[in-house]
Amino acid sequence: MAALAALPCAGQEMGAASFEAEIRPLLVRHCQGCHNETNRSSGLSLASRAALAAGGNRGPGFDWIVKAVKHEDGLKMPPGRQLPPDDVAKLERWVAAGGLWPKLGPESGPESGPASGSAGRASAKRRNHWTFQTPVRPNEPNPANARWARTAIDRFVLARLEKEQLPPSPEAGKLTLLRRVHLDHTGLPPTPAEIDHFLNDPAPDAYEKAVDRLLASPHYGERQARHWLDQARYADSDGGSRDEPRHIWKYREWVIEALNRDLPFDRFVIEQLAGDLLPGATPEQMIATGFHRNSLLQIEAGTDREQYRVEAVADRVDATGTTLLGLSTGCARCHDHKYDPISQKEYYQLFAFFNNLDEYGPELPPFSATNDLNVTHAPLLALGPPADVAKWQALQAQLLALYQERFAYRGGESDELPKGDAGEKIRTETINALKKQLPTNLTFAMVMRERRQPRPAHVLLGGDYLRKGIAVEPGVPAAFPPAAGTVRNRLDLARWITSEKNPLFARVAVNRQWQRFFGTGLVETENDFGTQGAAPSHPELLDWLATEFIRLGWSQKQLQRLIVTSAAYRQEARQRADLAQRDPNNRLLGRQTRLRLDAEIVRDNALAASGLLQAKLGGPSVYPPQPEGVMETGQVKQLWRTSQGEDRYRRGLYTFHYRITPNPSMKVFDGANGLTPCTRRPRTNTPLQSLTLLNDPNFHEMAQALARRVAAAADPLAEAYRLTAGRLPTARERERLRRLHAVERDAFATKPEEAEALAGKGAGPELAAWTTVARVLLNTDEFITRE
Repeated sequence: MAALAALPCAGQEMGAASFEAEIRPLLVRHCQGCHNETNRSSGLSLASRAALAAGGNRGPGFDWIVKAVKHEDGLKMPPGRQLPPDDVAKLERWVAAGGLWPKLGPESGPESGPASGSAGRASAKRRNHWTFQTPVRPNEPNPANARWARTAIDRFVLARLEKEQLPPSPEAGKLTLLRRVHLDHTGLPPTPAEIDHFLNDPAPDAYEKAVDRLLASPHYGERQARHWLDQARYADSDGGSRDEPRHIWKYREWVIEALNRDLPFDRFVIEQLAGDLLPGATPEQMIATGFHRNSLLQIEAGTDREQYRVEAVADRVDATGTTLLGLSTGCARCHDHKYDPISQKEYYQLFAFFNNLDEYGPELPPFSATNDLNVTHAPLLALGPPADVAKWQALQAQLLALYQERFAYRGGESDELPKGDAGEKIRTETINALKKQLPTNLTFAMVMRERRQPRPAHVLLGGDYLRKGIAVEPGVPAAFPPAAGTVRNRLDLARWITSEKNPLFARVAVNRQWQRFFGTGLVETENDFGTQGAAPSHPELLDWLATEFIRLGWSQKQLQRLIVTSAAYRQEARQRADLAQRDPNNRLLGRQTRLRLDAEIVRDNALAASGLLQAKLGGPSVYPPQPEGVMETGQVKQLWRTSQGEDRYRRGLYTFHYRITPNPSMKVFDGANGLTPCTRRPRTNTPLQSLTLLNDPNFHEMAQALARRVAAAADPLAEAYRLTAGRLPTARERERLRRLHAVERDAFATKPEEAEALAGKGAGPELAAWTTVARVLLNTDEFITRE
């Protein structure tokens, strides 16, 4: 039945009495709980004949309702069970007779109204959840012990503690504070000189001056970029079964630079979502769109290019929801969200914003027919001398045309035609000749670009790219405040997301900032602000921070300064008996939190202590030493050319990250995998971490360098502790390590070959013994923990 107009308007076979007696009770009992005017599951309401005719995500309802109850064509309604055969037969007769629906039926009944039963009330409750209400700036509380407070933050924290009759913890010692804020802001420990200067500075604002110095450091952007790149699912490879390298490091460089210059957070996001659509977009704004070029790409021969294009678009919808709104939008891909007010149709309205990207898809020859990653990873922004850029663009356009023509000549097959085929030979020779003319002095960046011819978007039934439902236009979920104007493209979407009226954007952002400095956000489920997420521990503080962030002009540096200068941040992290009993997870913020360093920061601190760290900012990814055999675990053995010179000792942020074969030391310390947005890394504590610090070739080399550094000092043990812990050893620590050094030195004195194997060529027993001491200190809990 293609259209309802073709059906009879009267019901000779099933009249009004039969509808009231047989059909309406069946719809009310089995269907209208989910399919009503308020809760349109799959976009469909069964509250009236007109609503059923209009249909939902699958199209007009009369076309498929019988198939659904008969469990045909992949449709199974009601979910989890099947109607008795008699009920199925009744519905089938009713539809065949024209679907008569008397006007005195449910159209005027309670099940069609805005509060249609429990499902309607549940849907309204979801929309009224605090998550979807724009934050209002609360008044600052006035706690009894207000003198403890340094900022407005402390008033909220202290008011909650006083309510629970718990005191805050004392302020941490100066050395602990300095090391804490260094690791949080730059990811690098303070140097002995910086420690001495801070400890000897009697000024009451010495700490604030240290904070300002760190916020102005170029290494600030490196540390903060790692948090953002986790959410952007950054990696240097495409994540397919071949896991080919891609041109994406310029995006990482853009993030570092943007954070260092404190680009307002709303602008920071707009340029990443739609920098290419800004009027007069600059190359930097184009590079920023690499945020959504981090999607996985499958280019293995025989794969369906449209399937993986759709997967990439869905990834962008999910990443946008998770990263910027703190919502599990991906749960609405196959059906209406079970808990949050996001329908499947609304999911595909968001999908439509990203569906028009000009990227690898069925319109292009498969990789197996080109073996040219510049085609499969396009669009690319070429950077370099203008003449060479123009030459590359012209040649690449010619190559693409030749690839397409050769692919057509082969009959749509990737394999070369038999040797001796003149057409194959001349086409391949022409392609190879053009490739040799491509300039080799250019840098490339993967960027977003819109297609000239818009690609239509549909609801994909069950999330299946082969089963297209109704067509949809770009739009935003109705549960949110409406956009100021028409929302037609990614730039409109970006401006809607970053609007001050958006109830989630600022809240999610400040919650993630809080998480960086306290280990857990005010909303513990930082990736789920929906109805199934945790309630905020301090709801008024969350809204105050959100509105303050907006008042500060979306300045991340000013927001972070406000947090780290608060008395709450400056507390000791030591556990107390009363807090251990009353608040073991520190949700009341009665103390600070000890945090194991992130994978990259463990490496950075070892490099800094050893004196090997190269402080160069930005640039391509590097290949530090790693255990043999790592690259053999993927389907395609990718090259790992171990870096030499200064690139060997770059910060962990710059280590080349293959998604399928990640660097083992990064993986063992819970580094992000780059496959999906990582909004909070787990912090595990395993024997493998200790073994890595002892035996990984990187850390072994750093221990050797640290040993050489301390062996030359007047007091080696004091120097070793200053470099690794920022302090002098206690008498007990000094005695234990003195004995270890003596025992190791005596043992190596009789085994010179083992001394060289441990400490390097030409090393004697003394240096080998100090290498053992260095390995011990790099393996301590204190070294890899931010107090």
